[in-house]
Amino acid sequence: VKFNNCAGNKGVRYETNSLDFKVRADGTMYAAHQVQIPSKQLILMVTAWDPQTLGRWEAIVRFLVAEKSQHNGHKPKGRKTVPGELAQQQSDTLLPWRQHQSANGLRRQKRDWVIPPINVPENSRGPFPQQLVRIRSDKDKEIHIRYSITGVGADQPPMEVFSIDPVSGRMYVTRPMDREERASYHLRAHAVDMNGNKVENPIDLYIYVIDMNDNRPEFINQVYNGSVDEGSKPGTYVMTVTANDADDSTTANGMVRYRIVTQTPQSPSQNMFTINSETGDIVTVAAGLDREKVQQYIVIVQATDMEGNLNYGLSNTATAIITVTDVNDNPPEFTTSTVICVGKCSPPCAGFPGCTSLVSRACCLTGWPGSRRQRETGHPMPRAHVVLACSHFSFSQPRGPGEKMQHFSAAAVDYEMNRAFMLTVMVSNQAPLASGIQMSFQSTAGVTISVTDVNEAPYFPTNHKLIRLEEGVPTGTVLTTFSAVDPDRFMQQAVRYSKLSDPANWLNINATNGQITTAAVLDRESDYIKNNVYEATFLAADNGIPPASGTGTLQIYLIDINDNAPELLPKEAQICEKPNLNVINITAADADIDPNVGPFVFELPSVPSAVRKNWTITRLNGDYAQLSLRIMYLEAGVYDVPIIVTDSGNPPLYNTSVIKVKVCPCDENGDCTTIGAVAAAGLGTGAIIAILICIIILLTMVLLFVVWMKRREKERHTKQLLIDPEDDVRDNILKYDEEGGGEEDQDYDLSQLQQPETMDHVLNKTPGVRRVDERPIGAEPQYPIRPVIPHPGDIGDFINEGLRAADNDPTAPPYDSLLVFDYEGSGSTAGSVSSLNSSSSGDQDYDYLNDWGPRFKKLADMYGGGEED
Repeated sequence: VKFNNCAGNKGVRYETNSLDFKVRADGTMYAAHQVQIPSKQLILMVTAWDPQTLGRWEAIVRFLVAEKSQHNGHKPKGRKTVPGELAQQQSDTLLPWRQHQSANGLRRQKRDWVIPPINVPENSRGPFPQQLVRIRSDKDKEIHIRYSITGVGADQPPMEVFSIDPVSGRMYVTRPMDREERASYHLRAHAVDMNGNKVENPIDLYIYVIDMNDNRPEFINQVYNGSVDEGSKPGTYVMTVTANDADDSTTANGMVRYRIVTQTPQSPSQNMFTINSETGDIVTVAAGLDREKVQQYIVIVQATDMEGNLNYGLSNTATAIITVTDVNDNPPEFTTSTVICVGKCSPPCAGFPGCTSLVSRACCLTGWPGSRRQRETGHPMPRAHVVLACSHFSFSQPRGPGEKMQHFSAAAVDYEMNRAFMLTVMVSNQAPLASGIQMSFQSTAGVTISVTDVNEAPYFPTNHKLIRLEEGVPTGTVLTTFSAVDPDRFMQQAVRYSKLSDPANWLNINATNGQITTAAVLDRESDYIKNNVYEATFLAADNGIPPASGTGTLQIYLIDINDNAPELLPKEAQICEKPNLNVINITAADADIDPNVGPFVFELPSVPSAVRKNWTITRLNGDYAQLSLRIMYLEAGVYDVPIIVTDSGNPPLYNTSVIKVKVCPCDENGDCTTIGAVAAAGLGTGAIIAILICIIILLTMVLLFVVWMKRREKERHTKQLLIDPEDDVRDNILKYDEEGGGEEDQDYDLSQLQQPETMDHVLNKTPGVRRVDERPIGAEPQYPIRPVIPHPGDIGDFINEGLRAADNDPTAPPYDSLLVFDYEGSGSTAGSVSSLNSSSSGDQDYDYLNDWGPRFKKLADMYGGGEED
């Protein structure tokens, strides 16, 4: 390959995207090792880059592969491969399954060829689909072949990144590639016939995505924190910053270089630090770091890819905060040497206890531990073992750690012991000065201390004071004397005592001598007792100016006595009415503690006798027993069973507790049945019987009331009917919904009403029809309509009208036709009705039948028609 950068090509280097081929400095390309190329051409990308200018140029190189001669790879004599012929062999077709002719003329299968990687640049703009290569088997001249590809990017996620024409074997990429998403793909090419049978072995295809510089470096942190000691020498390591580039780190696209953009403040030099361009290590490059002048530096660091080429590379920045740490490079100094007065003073000033406002300037504005100056500088002050100081003494501003005040301790300063002190105060560094500091590490001053007396609060020598006694001591018992001591020996002061906290109000204290007595009975089981200890607080106050007071706590440990009888548990239970189905587990609770609790004794009282007759107790252990039925059956109900429980105290205490036991019928699982639930709810047999009697009485009363109301209604209707008794037809006119007559037809034998065997006209009727009479066809008379709200006086008229309509209704049964209900069956012992003769002499007058209405008209014609009839 030839390349010209217009500068003599000095230092130009060449690279390829294939591991099989390399390029020398003169542009000659050569194979790095033995390579088999199955296709007629090979496409490579050659890159020329200048390390000085960081310029990069790329070119596509296509190799045309010529066929080898059959005679040991040599060309036949008299044969030249001219460029035109070589151009004709140019093709993008891969023949991975090529067949070769053997010496005897037979075709032999050569081993599978290794296909060189296919390179695809990322972020291509298309157009898509874009052809990559064509795969073909030389058997396609003999049979029809279908090509396919499998693997990630084809038929596995991500799907359809690559596709292949099944007929021509052309392979395509369908969309832009992203090397940061996936750098390579491994596919397999398949060749089958039209029936799906394998024609060739699968061939591996490797596709590499060529990287482009499309990602800028990213710092792991946007803010880095580091520190360096003041006075450090140049080259001292400070910190490391790191940026990562998602592009290929083996190419310039992913090679990151670092540089410092700005430094704030630029004191004492604008270049106090430097950074390793490849590793990102920040080190000092100049001397002069002084914490007392500059405590912190802010450095902006830039990371650029393309090996730091600002013209072509992409950049990003981060902030490095460098803190200058303090070293002991300044000795302490006293500013003055004056008199210091020390006293027992209060209240405390800021950061130090025991100083009054008179000495606040000394302890709060100077170098006192915990003072305002210490909090402002954030650095410990020179430590002087002085407890109390006043106005004229001050320390110099400390300038290093480890500065310490020695031999000046007044923690035990007491006016009653010493009234004045002569001291020499020395301040020194707790740690040696840093190397190279030629100064004294200590300073001294003479101090005269005068102690002034102040009123001190009384104090209890024993605080907290613990006493032990049994609970239940009577009221007024002297427990102890809880007295305080006043440290002011030179002041004639009296101390008086009072209660500050007594939660149960059980104690009294003598105001003058501090004697503690009981104001009530002390009970260990009280809610005010915590872990058997009762705690009270007392106050001791003097009469000084100003008065001072101190507090003391008295703890009373109460020893338990047996003053609480045990209580039976549970209070209620349930059991089946028959034994051996279930039992009741019982225990006891005692407010006392061991040894005044269990083991407990459970027993039944002898009175009443039914208790021991019906129940029995079985001991399980010291705390539990079982209550069960003694008899074979106990009626369902609620029973109060008394049980005597005795503890193990000395002397023992007992208590008779009652447990409510619900006895109920149970099923085979030992559970109460629905009927038994009534008894289990607390109702005995007597109560159930009483409830049933009440229900019966109530129903009887309701029934009597209904009967009385009906009788009253009947009497009221009787009084209101204004009808003559002779016209009263209620005993003659009855309305029935069934076939038959009135009251006198109720006593007949229905079994005699059978179908006659000789009556053909009856047998020919539909089965189930017993009557042979038929309803006459004619106009039906209109019956009177009963008024919705009838008037009592109209009842007689309504009945008469209804009777008249029924008499004139030929369609109402019984019809005037032959009926068969007079058939008594065959073989009857009774004679014929026709054999019965009337007992009358024949002189009877039947004309009254004409007055009975149309129903008796036929009889009237038969018997009342006179002699001619």
